[in-house]
Amino acid sequence: MKPNALVELTRFLGQPQLNYVVVGEGNTSQRIDEDTFWIKASGQQMQNIEAEGFVAVRFAPIRDLLNNPPDSADAIQEAMNNAKADSTVTTRPSVEVTFHAMLLEECGVQVIAHTHPVAVNRILCSSRAEQFAANRVFPDEVVLCGPRSVFVPYVDPGLPLALAIRDQTHAYIRQYGEPPKVILLANHGLIVLGQTHVEVRNITAMAVKAAEIFAGACMVGEPVFMSEADIMHIYKRPDEIYRLRQFVSTNPPHA
Repeated sequence: MKPNALVELTRFLGQPQLNYVVVGEGNTSQRIDEDTFWIKASGQQMQNIEAEGFVAVRFAPIRDLLNNPPDSADAIQEAMNNAKADSTVTTRPSVEVTFHAMLLEECGVQVIAHTHPVAVNRILCSSRAEQFAANRVFPDEVVLCGPRSVFVPYVDPGLPLALAIRDQTHAYIRQYGEPPKVILLANHGLIVLGQTHVEVRNITAMAVKAAEIFAGACMVGEPVFMSEADIMHIYKRPDEIYRLRQFVSTNPPHA
């Protein structure tokens, strides 16, 4: 089995004109079955990645790593390498393999994309980052990105970041009774969760549009946010839920 659909998604997100990633930035993952998942290998570039640029990883060893963090960086790296489904594969999983495994397993999603869009990071590297995550400014942002985004203050990438993401994601689930669609990492980037490659692609695009609108609103005055009542009304409207299902199931043109 090869991750062909994940390759296509990853290449699309890596297109230079989108300004989502440059050089070796970003990573994607996809569940294979109950026990394993694909993740982009360390050092691979998204725009030209091949199937061989992904590594199959087992959930169980990463789960153990999260629940019993080792004391040293070398021990963490050894544990991640030992989690590979095929020990003969020489490439290493991305350093972010821990948060991908945790989100795929604990949020019940199938696909994850982590990018560093210029439009989003412009805000995440500012004093308005948490304000952007906590609010919504237009209806389609609500429909695609959810009632709000999880916000994670800056944490060192790797296992420390995965643990911080888990804490904030659990808090979101307690509040809304479902996993988030968007996670924003201060001074770092964007994580999108979905059930299909199309959904992840569409949410990423909408999150970038939302960032551009938010930044533009800040330039001409102050952003005018939707009320919590209006947000939840849009999010739960049957016609919007139906429309969202079409967005998720529609196959995009090949990149």
